[in-house]
Amino acid sequence: MSVELVIFLVLFGSLLLGVPLFASLGIAAVASIMAVELPLSIIPLDLLKMGSMFPLLAIPAFILAGVFMEKAGMAEQIIETVEIIFGRINGGLGIITIIASMFFASLIGSGPATAAAMGAILIPAMHKAGYGKDYAAGICGVGGTMGILIPPSNPMIVYGVIGNISVTSLFVAGILPGVMLGIMLITTAYLIARKNGYKGVGTPFSMKHFLKTVYKNKWSLLAPIVIIGGIYGGIFTPVEASVVAVFYAFIIGFFVTKKLRNIHRLWESFLFAVETSGLVLIVVAVTQLFARILIMEQVPQRLAEWSMSISSNPKIILLMIVGFLTVLGMFVEELATMAAVTPILVPLANQVGIDTIHLGIVMVMTNEIAMLTPPMGVVLFVLMKMGNLTLGEAARAVLPFLITLVLATIIVVFFEDIVLFLPRLMGYAG
Repeated sequence: MSVELVIFLVLFGSLLLGVPLFASLGIAAVASIMAVELPLSIIPLDLLKMGSMFPLLAIPAFILAGVFMEKAGMAEQIIETVEIIFGRINGGLGIITIIASMFFASLIGSGPATAAAMGAILIPAMHKAGYGKDYAAGICGVGGTMGILIPPSNPMIVYGVIGNISVTSLFVAGILPGVMLGIMLITTAYLIARKNGYKGVGTPFSMKHFLKTVYKNKWSLLAPIVIIGGIYGGIFTPVEASVVAVFYAFIIGFFVTKKLRNIHRLWESFLFAVETSGLVLIVVAVTQLFARILIMEQVPQRLAEWSMSISSNPKIILLMIVGFLTVLGMFVEELATMAAVTPILVPLANQVGIDTIHLGIVMVMTNEIAMLTPPMGVVLFVLMKMGNLTLGEAARAVLPFLITLVLATIIVVFFEDIVLFLPRLMGYAG
């Protein structure tokens, strides 16, 4: 029996039985090791190797920083500031949701956390303003997916570490696609709001009031400049930035907003960060072992040959990858997907002529699509809780925005300069 068949039968058999992904990957890897008669001693060696991957330290730190920022009330301050500018426009609250989500995403790198933070505040506000519950939930959901495209991004960190690609280059590459997607989503939100008669809210714009609000909320608004600006300015690495983010969020929450002085909130923050980080890192650890078997048995090379037999056009192969990841993402959450397929797709990209930075951003955008598709779209479950919706209602709510997201992904597939312009300008890509 070939090793590919062993991997397929054991891995998908385990998943169908409801075995968690990390355990399914581990079982498949061990079964493959035994099938090709390799020494089992490589298992602890590979797991130990994962523990020495310094860039992975950024994941638990960014997760903890994100929780601190949410509980410190920084999301509310961001929304308050953005509302002054866009509140009076048709569908203003929807536009505010997307812009605030982009801003908040640049701090925490998590889609579900962004959706939860925005949804908790803005879904009730949109209901009160007379917006339909589908519109309110859908726009919070798609705004939440920005959390993994606007840097920093935990899926980008996982992809960069496993694929041996500069995490900073991926962060830089995500900026223009993120801005493009934000503009497309704002346009979609405005057109839907105008069609349904959703009016703006708030008082007319006043520069004096705006400047006063910016000054009041300055510490929350400065956070992206400190964290992201520090990375791009070469002041600190992504790992160091994640630690800076933790201290910054804690200081603001403890001394400025004073919401983190509550011991219960602090305990909840640490507990959530530990649980989430443990889930992510154990998947990445087992993936190292899984990747070793795939590479030794030349599975990526054979996959490349198969792909080239269908088409030699890198864009067509990228579209095939998008289709595959979209289906996979319907059943597996985004970080696990990135960890599981990166060892296969990076060597494939190198063989068929796809830039690995371009591939990484396409994979992240495809994961955004998967986050909004049932049955396992993680953001859908956030919306169900926030908007008191069924799974079907949540899926219908995000559909117009999901179409926009698919269109944006296709644009990025065919126009790689949207991704590579800034990395090349800053010397991160050839």
